[in-house]
Amino acid sequence: MKLTHFALVCLLIFVTAAFCAAQNAPQPATTDPNQSAQPPATGASQAPEQTPPPAKPSAGQAAQPADQTQSQGKDKDKDSQGAKGAANDQSGTSKDRLFFALPNFLTLENAGNVPPLTAGQKFKVVAKGSFDPIQIVWYAALSGISQAENSEPGYGQGAVGYGKRYGAYAADGTIENFFVGAIFPSVLRQDPRYFQSGRGSFFKRTGYAVSRIFVTRSDSGHRQFNFSEIIGSAIASGISTYSYHPRRTFIGNNSDGIPQYTASDRTLKNTASVWGSQVGYDTITLVVKEFWPDIRRKLKKQPH
Repeated sequence: MKLTHFALVCLLIFVTAAFCAAQNAPQPATTDPNQSAQPPATGASQAPEQTPPPAKPSAGQAAQPADQTQSQGKDKDKDSQGAKGAANDQSGTSKDRLFFALPNFLTLENAGNVPPLTAGQKFKVVAKGSFDPIQIVWYAALSGISQAENSEPGYGQGAVGYGKRYGAYAADGTIENFFVGAIFPSVLRQDPRYFQSGRGSFFKRTGYAVSRIFVTRSDSGHRQFNFSEIIGSAIASGISTYSYHPRRTFIGNNSDGIPQYTASDRTLKNTASVWGSQVGYDTITLVVKEFWPDIRRKLKKQPH
């Protein structure tokens, strides 16, 4: 992904998040002019209304609770827990999707003390997101942009070149997802989930989201350096670059009969470039994850 792509995405995030922050500003409380400050006084000829005492149960009748508020309160608690479960699943993951499309299963909103994920759960949720059908469309779009820009010319053009680019994007994304979200978190016992802040100003929340690239939770709940992201993405970049990215390719002779070749992409410089692109893309994604719940509530016109 080129620098212009990063700048454009960052600009879109900034504008959207600033709009959401302005919309979420507290509104001044208003009073109803038609509502009186005190209840109407009772007339002199009217006796104050009295509540009759609850009837005692007979000997053969089971006792009934006099106050129903306790059971109603439990029903309300169940409703609130059900609404909260729509965003955060009981398994410790999410069913949410960014922009109602892209998988966002490792983001938790308003999460307190949640149990850690097992190694099996980490692999399962990463596989679920990596092989989601929407990824087919996502990688197809990225491959089309890459072919239009003729990036990595060793792939060539036409249907064959597009197919190679598509396979490379799909493999790059899948390998990086598993190393960052499942393999290293399982080995190092780190938590691959993103815990949304949801508090503070736009810049504070943005700073928090960016910092999660370097800071993460351990399975025991302690803060740690995010080795899973930094080291995992570096190893994934090296594997993908030296496995299937274009080698030095012969493209024909020039007018003087001298052979012409494309430069090899299997270099340390290109590996570092892929690594930087993946970390930068993950950083932008974390910022989107931080503000996406605000955007979703505005689109659905839900209260905060």
